[in-house]
Amino acid sequence: MAADPRSLFPGKFFISTVLDALDTKTTMSGAMARRYLQRAAMAGIIIGVLYAANFAMIAAFDAVTIGGTTLVTLGRVAGALTFGWALVFIYYTKSELLTSNMMIVTIGAYYKRTRWREAMRILGLCYLGNALGGLLVALLLRFSTILAGRPTELMIAASDRKLAFLTEGAAGWGDLLVRAILCNLLINISMLLVYNGLIKDDLTRSLAMIVAVFLFAFLGLEHSVANTVLFLIVGLRDGIEVGLALANLGIALVGNFIGGGLLIGLYYAYVNDDARYLREQPPVGPS
Repeated sequence: MAADPRSLFPGKFFISTVLDALDTKTTMSGAMARRYLQRAAMAGIIIGVLYAANFAMIAAFDAVTIGGTTLVTLGRVAGALTFGWALVFIYYTKSELLTSNMMIVTIGAYYKRTRWREAMRILGLCYLGNALGGLLVALLLRFSTILAGRPTELMIAASDRKLAFLTEGAAGWGDLLVRAILCNLLINISMLLVYNGLIKDDLTRSLAMIVAVFLFAFLGLEHSVANTVLFLIVGLRDGIEVGLALANLGIALVGNFIGGGLLIGLYYAYVNDDARYLREQPPVGPS
């Protein structure tokens, strides 16, 4: 007796949900490009505000000393948990984030639901919108004292660490690439859980997204959009080495695409493709 295809290809619902989402993105990025850009900008705003809150939270705990030691490690935990809500806010406001779209367009290309030219238009427009939203937050913070003092110092230090990958030669570039791969692997595993139809309640969906972002923030992984926003905030306040920042973003984008587009998107598109299996099954009929 042949196995039930539903047990062999349990991700079919996930694939159909992703393809439906892709159809919406394809339409919006074409005929409604301005509104799509606005959706992407909102994601950049959310990333910017909550990423800044992450550093403010770390600074607040760092200011508390017990037994001669600051609570900076607890601050990193609290900050990463705060930033963890970014993906939840983006998902439930129907905003557009580049890194999760990498998975979606790759699945669409595998199933020939989109051409790579259209996929690149979606990703390019999405990244532009994310960057514009981040730029707005950076401008607002530039003319305020919200991050004055220790939070600004922490953001500059984080920016310097990210730029240092590029000055360490091949070892640094490889480190940056691996961190970017793992970052978007985590992000899109959480989106897989959100889209697969097995989780029925909003609380569990939210927890999946929060944990994924918490892990990438706490472990110091590399997210191309978050890095873009950080460089904009630091650059407008204190200046930044533009060449190194662009190099960081280039490697982070490649790594994010590998982690989300290939290791999640392409992998799950392939393992849930039942077309060949169905072709090879013997016809069902009277014996």
